[in-house]
Amino acid sequence: MLFGRKISFNENDFESVVAACIAGNSQAQRYLYKQFFGYSKSICLRYTSTTEEAEEVLNEGFLKIFNNLEKYDSTHPFKAWLRTIMVNTAISYYRKHKKHSEDVIALEDAPYPKFDEDVISQITADEILELIQQIKPVYKNVFLMYVVDGYNHREIADMLQINEATVRSHYVRARARLQHLIKQYYPNLFPSDWAVKSFKGNEN
Repeated sequence: MLFGRKISFNENDFESVVAACIAGNSQAQRYLYKQFFGYSKSICLRYTSTTEEAEEVLNEGFLKIFNNLEKYDSTHPFKAWLRTIMVNTAISYYRKHKKHSEDVIALEDAPYPKFDEDVISQITADEILELIQQIKPVYKNVFLMYVVDGYNHREIADMLQINEATVRSHYVRARARLQHLIKQYYPNLFPSDWAVKSFKGNEN
């Protein structure tokens, strides 16, 4: 509506906010951006290595959101729709900028000790995410998509353009690396004889 009246919106009526954004109401667009900025940035930070990369993904993601608002189905949660776009944008950014060598880098072949899954419940979500950032992106992204964002192996394979067997392998490697990091940074969560018992169990 180039010369038409700017559509107004009600902050308590989300459908009116979306309609105003589609019509080009910059105030409504700023409102939507502010409402979902924190949530969107947290997604971008998970899938990138630096704040600068996260901001690039965030900006590109919101551009896609505003350009595709007409495709949003209001019968589904907007937050889930936004998350899908942000994750897809982050994965596209990774595919575009990743180093070819990452595809052939593997974790150490030595077995990782097993431990009680309850240990993870003793660590905050932020602490776990900090550890996950130390995992190589080629494995980290699969772990995040599966565990945090709820995609299945087929969906991850399609999004990353790899086969399902590779997805499963990357997930196992990421999980093993996370277990190793938890033991390294939080040894107090484990009994003193934990390592001995764990490695003996891996001998079978």
